[in-house]
Amino acid sequence: MLTKGTPGISSAPQRTTSKRASRLVQKGLLFVALGLFAGAAAVAVKPPVNSNEPVIFQARTTLDLPHSFDSLSNSFSEPFISETRIRRGDTLAALLQRLNIRAEGLQQFLTHHEDARSIYKLYPGRAIQAALDDNNQLQWLRYHHTPSATEDGRPVSRWLEVRPDGQGSYTATEEFIAAAPHVQMAEATITSSLFGATDKAGIPDGIALQIPEVLGSKVDFLRDIRKGDRLRVVYETYNQDGQQVGSGRLLAVEFENQGKVHEAFWFTNDSGKSGYYDFAGQSLQGAFLRSALKFTRISSTFGSRRHPIHGSWRNHNGVDYAAPTGTPIHATADGVVEYIGAQRGYGNTIILKHHSNYSTLYAHQSRFAKGLRKGDRVEQGQLIGYVGSTGWSTGPHLHYEFRIAGKPVDPLAVDLPVARKLEPAQKALFTAAAAQYKTQLSLLQSYQDGSLVAVNQE
Repeated sequence: MLTKGTPGISSAPQRTTSKRASRLVQKGLLFVALGLFAGAAAVAVKPPVNSNEPVIFQARTTLDLPHSFDSLSNSFSEPFISETRIRRGDTLAALLQRLNIRAEGLQQFLTHHEDARSIYKLYPGRAIQAALDDNNQLQWLRYHHTPSATEDGRPVSRWLEVRPDGQGSYTATEEFIAAAPHVQMAEATITSSLFGATDKAGIPDGIALQIPEVLGSKVDFLRDIRKGDRLRVVYETYNQDGQQVGSGRLLAVEFENQGKVHEAFWFTNDSGKSGYYDFAGQSLQGAFLRSALKFTRISSTFGSRRHPIHGSWRNHNGVDYAAPTGTPIHATADGVVEYIGAQRGYGNTIILKHHSNYSTLYAHQSRFAKGLRKGDRVEQGQLIGYVGSTGWSTGPHLHYEFRIAGKPVDPLAVDLPVARKLEPAQKALFTAAAAQYKTQLSLLQSYQDGSLVAVNQE
């Protein structure tokens, strides 16, 4: 046992001090690591005065880190960009305040300078962006005001850009850029309707509307679709600054309808002519659409019926499509206007002459497409008139007739003529394009079947 005043320690206290010192050394190493990260110091150990004192760490000198926090903060040179949407009733002053802009003379410049006149009209929903540096100084102001499109249908983003001129005032210029196209794929299953399925699959409305136009000669989308039918599409969208700003063209489609598969894709030959073809090389443009209206219902079919006005039994030589007055009517195939005008019980009528001995009749129209005259050439899908109730009619609808050699036949039952096949000289180019779309559509099929991983591994 140790006596008071006797130097030294027993073995038990020695082990305790050793453990404590070990823990303190570990803590010290941790402090060193943290100190280096935070710009702290080199350290040295102060020897204990006697063996009972704890080990103490003291900072002697500070070290400069290779990259200090100051240098890191100074390396961020990009401005801070904020955006706000115009609300109904907004003023220019309110918008600048929301963007935290305090640029002297800016509001006066925007409201008086002729080059900034596009900001005179604030459209609710449009965006205004501002870029500020780390000193809260304005770098630029942008007002995205008037969307438009190029000749080929690509969305164009247009904006007014205002910048400081370095002399206490500002400059304003109109800028624009066409959105970049992107290719996307999607698969949908019909549960209630075509457009319900495309909405659920996230397919844009602009693409969904093209599907009946492309496959209208193969499928009657008013009567033929069934629950469980599957749709696969490859299509274009347009993006601007990472956001989707519009949809483009339907590039390829595969529709499984009642166990039968219908396919089509967009093909441009080496002479610049484009159109939709099936994978066998048969053009769909030149074939007849099953319906002249996109959204409607059949109110009367082909055949004998009691006339709704005269009450007697008569042959009904066409199909009636009920639709609201003003619904657009489209030509079901390429042709020439053979007749346009009023025709007794038919009311306002258009007759189109097509290739061979085919013709079509569109009756009871409220009005015709502007500028359309006898002898004009029309293309499949072109607007020719609008649904009405002229002539012998009890309500707005389109009476549509399909004639062969002048004789009406049932357009819902007849085998519609198809276009010619692809020219042999275009076959190689066509085959390469078809293979690309087939691969993309098969990926969607593989994903549906749960075998997409296996396809990717191949």
